[in-house]
Amino acid sequence: MTKEDEDNNYSTIKTSKKKSVIITLATVLMFAAVMAFAIYEGTKNTVTMISNGEKEEVKTHAETVGAFLAEQSIEVGQDDYLSHTAEASIDKDIVIEWTEADQFTITVDGKPTSAWTTSNTVEDILAKAEIEITEHDKVTPALNEEVDANTAISVEKAYEVTIFDGLEEKKVWSTSTTVADFLKQHKITLSDLDRVEKDMDELILPGSEVKVVRVEKVTDVVEDSVKFAKETKKDSSLLKGSEKVVQKGEEGLVEKTYEVVMENGKEVKRELKGEKVIKEAKKQVVAVGTKTVVASVSRGNDTTAAAPAPKKAAAPQPAATSTKTTKTAAPVQSSEPSSSREFYVSATAYTASCTGCSGITATGINLKANPHLKVIAVDPSVIPLGSKVWVEGYGHAIAGDTGGAIKGNKIDIFMADRSAALAFGRQQVKIKILD
Repeated sequence: MTKEDEDNNYSTIKTSKKKSVIITLATVLMFAAVMAFAIYEGTKNTVTMISNGEKEEVKTHAETVGAFLAEQSIEVGQDDYLSHTAEASIDKDIVIEWTEADQFTITVDGKPTSAWTTSNTVEDILAKAEIEITEHDKVTPALNEEVDANTAISVEKAYEVTIFDGLEEKKVWSTSTTVADFLKQHKITLSDLDRVEKDMDELILPGSEVKVVRVEKVTDVVEDSVKFAKETKKDSSLLKGSEKVVQKGEEGLVEKTYEVVMENGKEVKRELKGEKVIKEAKKQVVAVGTKTVVASVSRGNDTTAAAPAPKKAAAPQPAATSTKTTKTAAPVQSSEPSSSREFYVSATAYTASCTGCSGITATGINLKANPHLKVIAVDPSVIPLGSKVWVEGYGHAIAGDTGGAIKGNKIDIFMADRSAALAFGRQQVKIKILD
């Protein structure tokens, strides 16, 4: 072997030993690294992380929950749910739950607002938004329903409304709705005749009044009297101005049927639908006298002057006693006749020449043409027209006239002389009915 060959062999052996050392060193270092890694990993804690419902196991050397979340790049918002505080220690087999809050939009009476929460029921979302709900408010969807962030939540706050149902008044709660829906909500039904004093599609607003008018039609049957007719017939046997009932009138009876419209119990319209005669009316027939008294009076032995002056009335009337003396001279008096009926009356005097007077009496006597006649005006219901009478201080006369003021026990004595009539005044005198 040459020296060159020996040198080559030595170099080869040296190189081989160097490679073997390097490999050995690398193996040792690798083993050490594996052991170090194994030791490092072995000292980690296992964390069960539930993030937005998804479960995952994570190894960590973090000592607190906050550090662990930072390690996982998780930022926790103030409305998020975190099962532990950030300062909580990481223990073996810890379970950390984190749920990110969602933003929900809520509209209250048309005004939008929002709330961040991890809850998904309408009731919890409204509570998070600090919106108080009463039993009368309208909430959509319902309080117990589960929703997501894309669901629109609507709240209509209730307010008081006054409703007049016929004669009944009451306060009820309502939300913004139409009159028709309001009536349906409160179970108010209408008949064909009933009416509401608002349009059915009109909105119910706070302070509104809804008036329901209850209308009904009823039939009313009543009986009414029918006045009798009056018929007059001329009768020549009766003195002019006197009347006599020949046939007494009787009222009839008719049954009337009405259709009556009632609103809230009060009658507002009545319409006659039919009539039925129950009893016919009977007319009244009255005879009217046309007989004219002949202008002459039988005086007997009476010699009294045409314009007598009455004497003092001393005899008392049942109701009062009166004495009065006239300013004219007392005439010659005839003897007082006998009679089956006599009484006292209040007497005044009149003439035929008064303003507007015709001088013709109610029985047709022309006093202007016959100023010498003795005539008195009477109330025919007390002294019948045509009766012959004797008047104290006046003598025999005939009841041949009437007067508007001559009622009851009153008479008016005819005198031809106006001054004598005025002087007579008013006196209480005795009168006798001769026939």
